[in-house]
Amino acid sequence: MQFLLRQGLVVLFAVVIAIVYVFNFAINFYADMLWFTAMEYVSVLYTIVLSNIGVRLISFVLLFLIFILNLLITMKFIKFEKVFIEYNNQDVIPIKEYFLQKFFNRKKLFLIYVLISLFFAFLFSGITANQWLTVQAFFNANEFRIADPIFNKDISFYVFTLPFYRLLYALLVSAVVGSGILVSLAYFLFTPKNQFNLKLKNFKFPQLHISFIVALFFVLKAWSYKLNAFELLNSQRGVVFGAGYTDVVAQMPAFNIMAILSLVLAALIIISLFLKTYKIIMGSIIVFVASSILLGSVFPSAVQRFRVEPNEFVREAPYLEHSIAFTRKAFNLERIETQQFPVNQELTWEDIENNRSTIDNIRLWDPRPLRQTFEQLQTLRLYYEFKDVDIDRYWIDGEYRQVMLAAREMDQRQLQPQAQTWINQRLRYTHGYGVVMSAVNETTSEGLPHLFVKNFPPQSISSDLVINQPSIYFGELTTNQVIVNTNTKEFHYPSGNDNIETTYKGTGGVPIDSFFKRLFFAIYHGDFRLILTSEITKDSKILYNRDLTSIVNKIAPFLVYDTDPYIVISAGNLYWIRDAYTVTNMYPYSQTYGGFNYIRNSVKVVIDAYNGTTHFYISDPTDPIIKTYSDIFPELFKPMEDMPDGLRQHIRYPVYYFGVQARLLSLYHMQNPQVFYNREDAWTIPQEIFQGDSQLMEPYYMIMQLPGHTTPEFVLMLPFTPLNRANMVSWLAARSDGDHYGNLILYQFPKEGHLFGPMQIEARIDQDSEISQQLTLWDQRGSQVIRGNLLVIPIENSILYVEPIFLQAEQSKMPELRRVIVAYGDQIVMEETLQLSLQAIFGERQTPIVIEDEDFDEQIINGETTSQLITRANRLFNEAMERQKNGDWAGYGNAIKELENVLNILSNINENDTQE
Repeated sequence: MQFLLRQGLVVLFAVVIAIVYVFNFAINFYADMLWFTAMEYVSVLYTIVLSNIGVRLISFVLLFLIFILNLLITMKFIKFEKVFIEYNNQDVIPIKEYFLQKFFNRKKLFLIYVLISLFFAFLFSGITANQWLTVQAFFNANEFRIADPIFNKDISFYVFTLPFYRLLYALLVSAVVGSGILVSLAYFLFTPKNQFNLKLKNFKFPQLHISFIVALFFVLKAWSYKLNAFELLNSQRGVVFGAGYTDVVAQMPAFNIMAILSLVLAALIIISLFLKTYKIIMGSIIVFVASSILLGSVFPSAVQRFRVEPNEFVREAPYLEHSIAFTRKAFNLERIETQQFPVNQELTWEDIENNRSTIDNIRLWDPRPLRQTFEQLQTLRLYYEFKDVDIDRYWIDGEYRQVMLAAREMDQRQLQPQAQTWINQRLRYTHGYGVVMSAVNETTSEGLPHLFVKNFPPQSISSDLVINQPSIYFGELTTNQVIVNTNTKEFHYPSGNDNIETTYKGTGGVPIDSFFKRLFFAIYHGDFRLILTSEITKDSKILYNRDLTSIVNKIAPFLVYDTDPYIVISAGNLYWIRDAYTVTNMYPYSQTYGGFNYIRNSVKVVIDAYNGTTHFYISDPTDPIIKTYSDIFPELFKPMEDMPDGLRQHIRYPVYYFGVQARLLSLYHMQNPQVFYNREDAWTIPQEIFQGDSQLMEPYYMIMQLPGHTTPEFVLMLPFTPLNRANMVSWLAARSDGDHYGNLILYQFPKEGHLFGPMQIEARIDQDSEISQQLTLWDQRGSQVIRGNLLVIPIENSILYVEPIFLQAEQSKMPELRRVIVAYGDQIVMEETLQLSLQAIFGERQTPIVIEDEDFDEQIINGETTSQLITRANRLFNEAMERQKNGDWAGYGNAIKELENVLNILSNINENDTQE
């Protein structure tokens, strides 16, 4: 009775676990189904879920059939009749026989076998959990049309087929090992001793059964050795990424021999049973283990040490060629066009004027200090936050301008503690509002950015930047669920001492139009106030999974996403654009970087900030991986031609992808194996100074005229320096506009000349007595000097270096752009504006051009406002007087000379106004 009670408790516990598991799955699936339906991607959900369940179910059924079949075979040899033996003159039933006789019969044992098989099948089928993509990719694989140099197989075999074979191997090995364990236990526990004897001279069927399972294991082991041989094409032994000399000459033959030995051993195990001798099995196992050690480890190590290392380059040269060629293919370095960039350093003011599109778009504002300035100027309320500052370009009144902009998002964590109520967090403070946009190179008289878009509601300097729908319900910081269209009005934006309210009119969100859905979401979100509140109506919607990362990861979890989505103004609405990548670590002969050895920027994701509508556009249709995914999800991906023109104008070559390619290019521009082996021409990404610390230079966007081109375009660029040297040898540019999108050009400088690298310019800035003295003086007067990004600017056949200088008061986190350093050739100057620095080097003075900005109540004169010029004149006068008192007559003369220039500019403005 007690035993049956325990049995019942076990069954009850198992049923409860199953119910909890099914309930949890059902709750999450229904929530996902509602969300995917609202996002119009429910077919994607069904494909993912059904594929996942299907793979797990098939593996479960396969394992169950194998386990139960093997266990049922054992039943033939289990005896249930009473067995008595004499012990101490008493009839005693041995424990095993007593246990069988009292509690078991064939019916009960069959039920136990079924339950055990179900449990082990469920346990081992976990190997295939979340492996649906491996299976789907195998059945939908697209060819790369590139064959590997060793086995002559298409790359798709390694990317799609080999992972599937490995998964299948793991599943079959689990089936064989699991069967062996279950069968051995069954024979040991439930069969008479005379039926299960390890001595072969008393050989019975159980030994044959177990031996057959062991033999099957060695057959699978033979297959594993063949798979190992293919995987050597991703070997990292020696100097080659991929199969090198040792791998091809020693390791691959070893794997082939071991595969043959495994098959021989499997056959000998069965044969020796019929010959009734252990000697063949034991001898074969000894040979197998010894061969595994000798062929798998000792022999390859000896070849590497005694044959390869003494003459490494000669042995590895052919394989180095493979590694260089396939790494370049895997990281798309082959499409880089190489051009020479002869440097004459004969730049004139006329050249500056002819390249105004480049000069006027030099990015002086650094995103990091600019974000702090935006926070101080334009959050206006504590609960708003700018997560980061994005760089983009817009046509503004017919002019191509590079701009910096940031989305003003709602951060509920910044609400006052007493305001962090359920109503406020779920119903009222639901969304961010608008963006801030500024010019990359203009400042006000206080050294603050010149804003193109600002305030509530958004004020724009141009009709090209009008925002009709500024609300941001879907963004980077929208990590909590909210409910819209309720009886509570939503906070829209502040207006003086009042607040403007709104009601959501968008298409996003899941309707809560029944009590069942309110109850469901109360359970799903663990928030039973959804049931108790009277604020929810039949028109209410719940918005969840609305941050950009959750959106893309739920819809397409098989892509890798860029960490920097950026906000875009298009047709009066706000959109997020996020780059997505396809990657694999199975591309043969390719160097691994960041866990992968193949990458393509194959997808551009566009997310409507108001509605949450999300579209996936294929930006690289030549990528076999994205073509495979597109075959799996035909409803998910769209061609790039379907993207609206207003959004296509804002796609940009991603910094991350460009950075990966630049790092690989620093080595793999060397295509000669001898040069590559010796690292004779290795490059590196240069260092720069930011906030007093040395760091790797970051790729930066620019609007510029590329050499040989007359039209300004938006490019991403980065210079290179030789390894362990500071001079500059080349620069890489990625184009982003129109039909040129994705084209990369490598400009190489003449090797016989010397061109200053970024850290050499940084050193010259530190060594310039006037500049360093001024920076030190500011640092000692309650301000912090922030040195922004050093920009290398190619113009004509010359190179300019530009570095902005920001000042930040200790009491404030609002950096101000106060100086611009320009270096050219042997000259280096620091003036208040870029224009003045260029004039100081090239000796030209422009007639001021006054731009009236009625909306923003500003006058911009060659990048300076009239008030800024007056302020600068006053400061220069005070500075001259101070230097005179200190006996610094050289400094006094420089200040007076600069003051004269400023007064001349103001005088010319006055004359122009009088003439008008």
